[in-house]
Amino acid sequence: MAGWVAKRFWKEASVAEEPGGFAVLLDGRGVRTPAKRPLILPTRALAEAVASEWQAQEGEVRPETMPVTRSANSALDKVAPQFDEVTEMLAAYGGTDLLCYRATAPEALVARQARAWDPVLAWAAERFEAPLETTAGVMHQAQPEASLTRLAEHVRSFSPFQVAGFHDLVAISGSLILGLGVTEGHLLPEEAWDLSRLDEGWQIEQWGADEEAAEIEAFRRTAFLQAARFYALCG
Repeated sequence: MAGWVAKRFWKEASVAEEPGGFAVLLDGRGVRTPAKRPLILPTRALAEAVASEWQAQEGEVRPETMPVTRSANSALDKVAPQFDEVTEMLAAYGGTDLLCYRATAPEALVARQARAWDPVLAWAAERFEAPLETTAGVMHQAQPEASLTRLAEHVRSFSPFQVAGFHDLVAISGSLILGLGVTEGHLLPEEAWDLSRLDEGWQIEQWGADEEAAEIEAFRRTAFLQAARFYALCG
């Protein structure tokens, strides 16, 4: 967020339709990204969400309270200029997807993972014609190349704005399949989050919660849900 004004200088944040999308205006002047690109957004809903964040600022501008704006900036300044590299990196999660690596013990955890994760993998196999193999333990499990190719093709079909939201869904959860489940409406964001933290939930049941770890988890959950909201606003 470097380059942003430190204090609020505008009275009104508004949205205006322009060629190529929707602009956010501060007292009639268009907002620019940190890299000085015009902040033109693909949908009115996304532009209105960004404008609401700007309108809510009081006194000093606090970027940490503006997650939609930050993701929009990322889409224009980071994702769009290196779209192929970012989508390739995200698609690569399919080769080491969280849902494919299972515990070897105890039996109750093994069964819980199967109940929770197998249906999601079965859905992805049908939806994308991309079956993935599971394995017990942490040794690398090679996945069918055809499956990885189909998943990568789908990721590349996203717009830079969608990729900006999708990035956090995948990177935070560790699962390409869970991220796709959210974007396809197969999983609610809260469901996907809980599925991604199945192992952590098991550990808490056995040993109790750690206060510091719980704070980190809460922060990550908020970021995950914000990413899902951003993706939805792009559609």
